[in-house]
Amino acid sequence: MVTRDEIMEIALLSKLYVPQEELDQLTEDMANIIAFADTINTAGSDTQEFDNINHLSNVFREDAVVPSYERELILKNVDGGENGYFPVKKRG
Repeated sequence: MVTRDEIMEIALLSKLYVPQEELDQLTEDMANIIAFADTINTAGSDTQEFDNINHLSNVFREDAVVPSYERELILKNVDGGENGYFPVKKRG
């Protein structure tokens, strides 16, 4: 059973404001959600577990260092670039 105090603690940790008049309904709703999840977890199933029904696998390539553009070539048309960096506007 979920208590009002637990709901308030969850709200505090989530930085959510929960009005006192909504607390009882929210507590009941949360208890119903948890009860439903418990029902699903205890439900029996005769199906076989599977991870990948298509039998596909990921193909990874080896990381390789490849030549890149020269930094000076990239920055030659940049206005205000310093020490090899692009200037960007500060936000916020």
